[in-house]
Amino acid sequence: MTLASRALAQLAIWPDLKRSVPSCGQGQALRSAQGEIVHFHSDRDVDLLLTDRAIRRFAGDLRSTGAIRIVPGSKWVTIHLDAASDVDLLLTLVSVALQAQSAWPDPVGRPSLGCNDQRSVGFLRADPGGI
Repeated sequence: MTLASRALAQLAIWPDLKRSVPSCGQGQALRSAQGEIVHFHSDRDVDLLLTDRAIRRFAGDLRSTGAIRIVPGSKWVTIHLDAASDVDLLLTLVSVALQAQSAWPDPVGRPSLGCNDQRSVGFLRADPGGI
């Protein structure tokens, strides 16, 4: 079982999440009542939808791990799963994302750009400077 499939199996039983087809058409997805929240693109790369405020609030913590990629201007962060601890990080961030969607929703009418999988950007250390 790959790290991504293990994470997907764990998250799929959460009561606030349901399996769905990702809007980008790549891999598998989970959605909350507010919309898509997680895209599993490969055995190692997962895109997670966070609000702008959540990204800014946790930027320091996200910066401290090499497992996270933040793409300036994107609401999606990419988690690269190399170890079991990265799966734990993903589960924690999904919980944060669910809470952020309720507590700090993004403004209505904000354009929703595709997930990071469609951005063809190399994996970089987290850098909130462009956010």
